[in-house]
Amino acid sequence: MWELFIHPSNLFFSVSLALMLLLGIVECLMLIAGASSQGFLDQFVPDSLFDASHPDFNIDADQSIWVQLLDWLYLGRIPVLIWFIIFLTTYALFGFITQGIFFHFTESYFPLWIIAPAALFLCMPIVRIVSAGIAKILPKDETTAIHSNELIGLTAEIILGEAKQNYPAQAKVKDHFGLTHYVMVEPETEIIFTQGQSVI
Repeated sequence: MWELFIHPSNLFFSVSLALMLLLGIVECLMLIAGASSQGFLDQFVPDSLFDASHPDFNIDADQSIWVQLLDWLYLGRIPVLIWFIIFLTTYALFGFITQGIFFHFTESYFPLWIIAPAALFLCMPIVRIVSAGIAKILPKDETTAIHSNELIGLTAEIILGEAKQNYPAQAKVKDHFGLTHYVMVEPETEIIFTQGQSVI
């Protein structure tokens, strides 16, 4: 078993596994010290990737293939450090298992220049599947922030002043989260809304 790890044909897989373990140790030490390398790794990912799920996101023609590939690999949907650990682990295990099976039947290993790029290419679907699984169980960022257009159609109460054309008054309205917003309202017609009156 040890020969599998130290054989020159498996150099890339051994380095990947060692790097993964080293990353885990460093991250644990940094967490104990009250820091994290997560922000450092995020700078190497295109900013546009984090906005890929936004409805207004528009991919440039030059970046589309690259960004779509990274998005397909779930890079940006989960923290970069976690994705990198998944990648290193998957790449190393895929290479070791492939080399182990091949050695079992042939008593030799694939040459490094063949197995290293082949494993890199073939392990990517596995990286995607594992990353997708992790993305489902990781807590998501949640927000109660809403756009002002989402308040249209809700009932508000005039709390300060009188609302008439060109003279808005302050009103309060509750959104679907139950949070109170203070807005300025103004009638579209020559109607006057007085304090305490409910308006749509």
